[in-house]
Amino acid sequence: MKRVTIVLFLAMHLSFANTVIWSKTGHRVVGSVAQKHLSRKAKKAIDKLLDGQSLAAVSNFADEIKADRSFRKFNAWHYVNFPLYAKYGDETPSEYGDVITGIEKCIEIIKNETSSRADKAFYLKMLVHLVGDLHQPMHVGRLADKGGNDIQVVWFGRGSNLHKVWDLNLIEDHGMSYTELASSLPRLSKPRIKAMQQGDIYDWVEESQDIASKLYESVQVGEKLGYRYRYVWWDTVEAQLQKGGVRLAAVLNRIYE
Repeated sequence: MKRVTIVLFLAMHLSFANTVIWSKTGHRVVGSVAQKHLSRKAKKAIDKLLDGQSLAAVSNFADEIKADRSFRKFNAWHYVNFPLYAKYGDETPSEYGDVITGIEKCIEIIKNETSSRADKAFYLKMLVHLVGDLHQPMHVGRLADKGGNDIQVVWFGRGSNLHKVWDLNLIEDHGMSYTELASSLPRLSKPRIKAMQQGDIYDWVEESQDIASKLYESVQVGEKLGYRYRYVWWDTVEAQLQKGGVRLAAVLNRIYE
């Protein structure tokens, strides 16, 4: 009986590990970056709604609620899968929703004056996470391989897959806390920040899709990945984390303008 329990625990643990998104560290970096770029009005409103919690503190809420089956309807909001040669909307969206429809729903509820305070707080936490997900390229990957989950690789001698490399391995093996990583990101000029914030979620999903296309070409099934892969792609990791935070701030500033 004990052996069966251990096996079941390991299976559950491995299953959960493969659902981690941008890693806890990555999402907190996005939240931390966004916090620095909030307008005074947005910061005040968010501080009140979240009872003083920072965006980094609530950034993993959408993953944490997966432990409660009553929130399963939100699982599909973490990603969107459509052909790499197509644009979002060319095909019928999933009936379960996706990261784009999820972000739009969050914004709608937060802006609605009739929404309850509890609902606004819930969907604000969701929004923080989903904008981060939108900037993880493999969350805009192909349906056929589950956004790279079926592309098995070896990461520094450990079994992994292309999705997990980008969700977890690259960031966690970098060895920095979220505060260290956030503070080590390149400094941005005001014109650069403004340029990053141009467009909308439809433009940003295309940008992530372009990166995903390159990532699919970056590995072979069963390939051993290590220092070189990290060296080649680390700048992209940093750029996507930073863009996620800067753009999250833009979305929030527009909500509370």
